[in-house]
Amino acid sequence: MEFDLIHFYVENAIESRNWFIEKLGFQAIASQTSQHTQKEIINRGQVYFALSSAITPESPVANFLNLHPPGVADVAFRVRDLKSVVAKAAVNGAEILQPIQQNLQGLKWAKISGWGNLTHTLVEKIDDAQILNSTSQLSKDLVGIDHVVLNVAEDNLTSAFNWYHQILDFQPHQNFDIQTKKSGLRSLVMTHPEGEVKFPVNEPTSANSQVQEFLDANRGEGIQHIALRTENILGVVGELRSLGLPFLQVPATYYSNLQTKALSYLSETEWQKVQDYQILVDWQEKLPGAMLLQIFTQPIFNQPTVFFEFIERKVVWVNGKQMSTPGFGQGNFQALFEAIEREQMKRGNLGKINMK
Repeated sequence: MEFDLIHFYVENAIESRNWFIEKLGFQAIASQTSQHTQKEIINRGQVYFALSSAITPESPVANFLNLHPPGVADVAFRVRDLKSVVAKAAVNGAEILQPIQQNLQGLKWAKISGWGNLTHTLVEKIDDAQILNSTSQLSKDLVGIDHVVLNVAEDNLTSAFNWYHQILDFQPHQNFDIQTKKSGLRSLVMTHPEGEVKFPVNEPTSANSQVQEFLDANRGEGIQHIALRTENILGVVGELRSLGLPFLQVPATYYSNLQTKALSYLSETEWQKVQDYQILVDWQEKLPGAMLLQIFTQPIFNQPTVFFEFIERKVVWVNGKQMSTPGFGQGNFQALFEAIEREQMKRGNLGKINMK
């Protein structure tokens, strides 16, 4: 299983398309208009998004936006055997929203219900040569969707995992319990046994948790962020900062505590850029040389809901094979949580936090 496409429901698909082009370096590749919905398809490298807005009240986008602010409505997965995946999903309780269909080019897909109001389009995997690829030189640095994070209500984490385990065969991979003096969250990282999909689920462990803030702003459970994987995070982030994309801030003290170790992995020039761009750094102790570099944007809509992550998993050679950090680092997760807490403080949802 692999991520295929993320579908956003927005207020104005064309304005959103233009924002993604101007601030994230995407390019427009298709535009579709039905009687009730405007749909724009965009991509950068191997990352594809759909942006849909309502033309009439009959549009499914209109119904979604009556329940939630703009956000992710559908996470699509590529699967090897669509017929068996859909059959298993149906037997285990998923609603089949769209039965298997096929276009003239032989592409097969179906749509099932997901957790809450989320849906999942399932696309039968085809040869890589048949997958649309960007021709833009600028776009070759995003190599795919690394993970997508689902936020659920308190005490729903186990239920959400059990649902995805039964419906799509996701397996537990990592657990995190992140706490500060002010708030906390619990996270379970799900992965699929066949492929690259990582699908973390978060729940709040305090009334003022960033997860609870999301749930309140989103008016329910949903996708909190999408991580885009790159093999050149310094180049990508440098470009995006020049385009004016706003990122979460990291205090200088974070880097002073890491400098000695970081300089055994990075050149002095690279380390300076990591600090200048405010990129988080972590390591996989069980895989010497493997390094995790991450950075997070501010929310992309008016509400503190959806944001993006850019992630690079540094590759190392082990016994003649290329390997990269497979999961997530506790240090980076804690640093992200604290960075979002500082943004909550600015919005007046937490007590004062000193930014050094």
